[in-house]
Formats: sequence, C-alpha cells, structure tokens
Amino acid sequence: MRLALVTLIAAIGCFAATPDISGNWKLNPAKSEFGQFPAPGSMTQKVTSADGKITVDMKMAGEQGEFATNSTYTTDSKESTNAGFGGGETKSTAKWDGDALVVETKGAFGDNAFTMKDKWTVSADGKVLTVARHFSSGMGEMDQKMVFDKQ
Repeated sequence: MRLALVTLIAAIGCFAATPDISGNWKLNPAKSEFGQFPAPGSMTQKVTSADGKITVDMKMAGEQGEFATNSTYTTDSKESTNAGFGGGETKSTAKWDGDALVVETKGAFGDNAFTMKDKWTVSADGKVLTVARHFSSGMGEMDQKMVFDKQ
C-alpha cells in the first residue's frame, strides 16, 4: 500500500502543470544583478508560451544603443536557431526542469564564442519572472540575475 501511494504521488508530480511565463515583463534594475556589465537603461520582454513553444520579443536600451530580438524555442530540448545581437546566429535548447525553464544557448560575438545557461522561474503569485544566467566565453565566466515585473 505504501509503495503504491509513493508511486502515485511521483506519477502526479510528473504531470504537474508548468508555470505560465507568458506576459509582458519589464526589468526591475534595483532587484537585478549584472556582474561586470552595466545594467541596461531599460529592458522589456513579451513572452508567449503555448503548446510547447515559447516566443520571446525582447527590447533593450542602454549605453551601447537600442537592441531588439525575437527568439523562439521549443521545450522538448530540440535545437532552435535564432538571430543574435550583431547579426550572428544563436543555437538554443530549452526544457522544463520542474517549475523552471532552462534555456542553453551557444553563439558568438565576432570571433568570441560564448555559452549561456538561463534558468527562468516565476513567483508563486505569477507577478515576478527571474532569469538566473551563467555566461561563459573566452573572456571568462560570470553570473547575472535579471528580475522582471509583470506589466
């Protein structure tokens, strides 16, 4: 009986709903940490999530100018190709790990190859999106935390 109950609880956990990350999100610079990089002056993300597909329209402005990207991922760990900053391409995989979306990206800025591992989590009330990022390149490694408020 006890084994059956444990098995049932584990099975229910496997089918738990993933958090809804859809919405319009605005960076909260006061709660974010950018490591050695300067914080952007502004950053917004429009995230759409449906049927195992996630689309992110990101706009950012700062000392380097204004940037916009549109990225699409599938949450089945299949590789997605998207445009990166500066006209290059990035290759990413995305999957749910419990209640966190994990996105791993490889790309290059000119001749400098980089990898990023992002872990997206949403607060219990659905009003705060946190993206914990580990960035690695030939210039070194760093961690960032970007906190977004739902608009």
